[in-house]
Amino acid sequence: MKSLQTLSIEEISKSIRYGYTASASDDEVGPKFLRITDIVPSQINWETVPYCMIDEKNLSRYCLKPGDIVIARTGATVGYAKLIRDGVPLSIFASYLIRVRIDPKKAYPEYIGRIVESDIYKRFVMSRIGGAAQPNANAKVLSSFRLPIPKETTQRYIASILSAYDNLIDNNRKRIQLLEESARLLFREWFVYFRFPFDSAQGRPGHDPVRKSDSNGVKIVDGEPEGWKKMHLSKLVSTQYGYTETASQEEIGPKFLRGKDINKTSYIDWASVPYCSENKLDFRKFSLSNGDIIIIRMADPGKVGIVEREIKAIFASYLVRLRIVDDRISSYYLFYSLNDDKYQGFITGASTGSTRKSASAKLLVDYNLLIPRKEIIDSFDKQIVPLRNKINILLQQNQKLAQARDLLLPRLMSGKIDPVR
Repeated sequence: MKSLQTLSIEEISKSIRYGYTASASDDEVGPKFLRITDIVPSQINWETVPYCMIDEKNLSRYCLKPGDIVIARTGATVGYAKLIRDGVPLSIFASYLIRVRIDPKKAYPEYIGRIVESDIYKRFVMSRIGGAAQPNANAKVLSSFRLPIPKETTQRYIASILSAYDNLIDNNRKRIQLLEESARLLFREWFVYFRFPFDSAQGRPGHDPVRKSDSNGVKIVDGEPEGWKKMHLSKLVSTQYGYTETASQEEIGPKFLRGKDINKTSYIDWASVPYCSENKLDFRKFSLSNGDIIIIRMADPGKVGIVEREIKAIFASYLVRLRIVDDRISSYYLFYSLNDDKYQGFITGASTGSTRKSASAKLLVDYNLLIPRKEIIDSFDKQIVPLRNKINILLQQNQKLAQARDLLLPRLMSGKIDPVR
């Protein structure tokens, strides 16, 4: 692949278009509405992408098809890109994205897309926009990137090699989703329906199969198990507002956890979390520790995340950190309690603001939490911890797969590795 011709994205494109301006909606009012926040994670999770309204004429103009490439043109994630793969639902792309449609007569779209998704392309974009406080790049800059164009069979072979890594990552992501659902259902079975294994003779959780009635030895009084009590959340946790700083993709300080890093999944994918400067930072005040609970307080109030490893990280100003100060509850019990419909409904009803909902730290903990007996929480943790450990192992596997793929790509592009051999 040495001495190959290099062409710019613009030269091999059939069309380059700016995105559509509309309001996102969680209701299925039209096609999926892909935004910058949806393309920053390692893969697009179409289940969490919102919808928008659009007429038929514009739908055909802004629709996404397999082989399209979407690129962020503004903000801290300018230059982030995604290749649209097979299985894409009916969808369009938002105005802060551009769509590149490769001419298949000039290049293989999947080969180009995987290069544009890589850090090679991100570094190129950053080199063209400098150190602006609010980075922006127009379509001309974003499409000026030049890349080697080998013969089509080689392009296809390189794409297939990289696709094998993507398939492994996608399979792990599906396994993570199943584990997430298992953990959520376990919590609801135990602490919403009160159907958990119970040794009635010993008055403690047992190992018998969960029974589907109150005959499990638990007496229900006024809709709650006898002996359980409610405590005000403010007595169980301390609160701390987050830190105001600008996120950076460069490793200039600690990880900088934001609302968008916790509002779509039950886990934190630290590989996609940016960094921030340590200048004037009171790290001890804003640091995150294993077991901390993080809640969004603005824009999407009530969404909850949990820190499940020791990592050098702080959290942004739109978040509130909850740190347990009473050992009658565990981090996982609190995390799933706050994710449950009852607490989420409380926050939705209590949040203020007509267009941009918000909740103070005081409001976020102004809630009476049901406290089971300690041995029941301990038994729950014994079952939930292995599920959460598997999730985090799969996340680490995906990070290593992505790193291996990204290290392989420039060697394939440069010809240091002959993909056809």
